Amino acid sequence: MGQNSLPHRIAASLLLAVLASPATPQEAAPPSALALTAVEVEPSTPGPDTLCRLAVTIRNSGDEVASQLGFAVKLNGQDLTVYGNQLFMYAVPAGGELRIPLYNFWTTETSRPAMPADGKYRVDVSLNEAQWMDISTVTETVDRAGAQVEEDVEVWTPLGAVEGLPVAAGVTLEAGGG
Repeated sequence: MGQNSLPHRIAASLLLAVLASPATPQEAAPPSALALTAVEVEPSTPGPDTLCRLAVTIRNSGDEVASQLGFAVKLNGQDLTVYGNQLFMYAVPAGGELRIPLYNFWTTETSRPAMPADGKYRVDVSLNEAQWMDISTVTETVDRAGAQVEEDVEVWTPLGAVEGLPVAAGVTLEAGGG
């Protein structure tokens, strides 16, 4: 086969197409203004059938309050399904941090009946979604037992999705006696 054979012409055409296409480097997504700075589990050395308390700390380096927080939590790689359709309505202040209690979990239950073979529990938390919020107070007149009274009402207005999510953090716990 000569250099003008069909396979050579196809290869040359493909090479020219690749070389002629403009190089557009992929831009990295901007980092999120929200970060998980801590994952806390108590007790710190849980045993089998131990109820554990879980909390996270979120840092907000943005200019707005963040809320409508959607989390995913895994214990030793297994999803805790209770987080699937839940949003947490805590207000994480602009430029601040907030500790948020999440749902308690059992170290062993029907879907996870055995202690881990390595004697360690890995708890991974990811913040998958959040909204920027404007939180304001308006005064409304309401009827209370036949009397008209003015009452301050807090109004939460979503401003848009927080970009750069998900963000994640985790902790590994040594199994103990609870």
